[in-house]
Amino acid sequence: MTYSDDDMLMLSGIQHFRFCPRQWALIHIEQQWEDNRLTMEGNLIHQHADDPFYRQKCGDNISLRSVNVASHLLGLYGVTDVVELHPTINEANAICHPRYPGRWVPYPVEYKHGKPKKNKEDEVQLAAQAMCLEEQYGIHIDYGAIFYAEIHHRVEVAISDELRETVALCASQMHEIFSSGRLPAIQQGKHCGKCSLNNICMPESVDCTRASHYLKKNLYEETA
Repeated sequence: MTYSDDDMLMLSGIQHFRFCPRQWALIHIEQQWEDNRLTMEGNLIHQHADDPFYRQKCGDNISLRSVNVASHLLGLYGVTDVVELHPTINEANAICHPRYPGRWVPYPVEYKHGKPKKNKEDEVQLAAQAMCLEEQYGIHIDYGAIFYAEIHHRVEVAISDELRETVALCASQMHEIFSSGRLPAIQQGKHCGKCSLNNICMPESVDCTRASHYLKKNLYEETA
């Protein structure tokens, strides 16, 4: 299936979707958002990476920031943090750049404030960026990287077939939910404590917990 321009969804949302489909729907369908410490730290990290006019040469590599990417096969569009251009003499899977002579292999790099996660939501977002670049330039990208500010370390990621299948499945499910306009059911877990939309997602449970705690501490003790 090929999606039209009007049907495209934000690529950055695939990380939210992998973290929690309901969180993604609250943000991208209902336009809900609240910052917490984690999201604010992430915004600070991206301020340094999201300058579209910044070009840096480090050795033989060139770093391009805020590169627009899109895939009509996935129905996703967005902006990368960094795409490094690595020089190559091979014609296959290489591109030309109007400002830099020679042949270059694109190498997407995503910046994150935390550390590697168990459910690979960061890897899924990176792979989606790679797949967009592949579609745009008719190439194949084998690797990308994620820089984690908390550990001050870059982790190289192989854009494997398994990761590509996960991206395609997430993108398809995102479109299905977006078309339906319905919020996915609540799936409570450890991830809820890290979610900036916890109070919006489950206001009744949060309020009831607080009310119960207040009553036990202030009213029940007084009557005992």
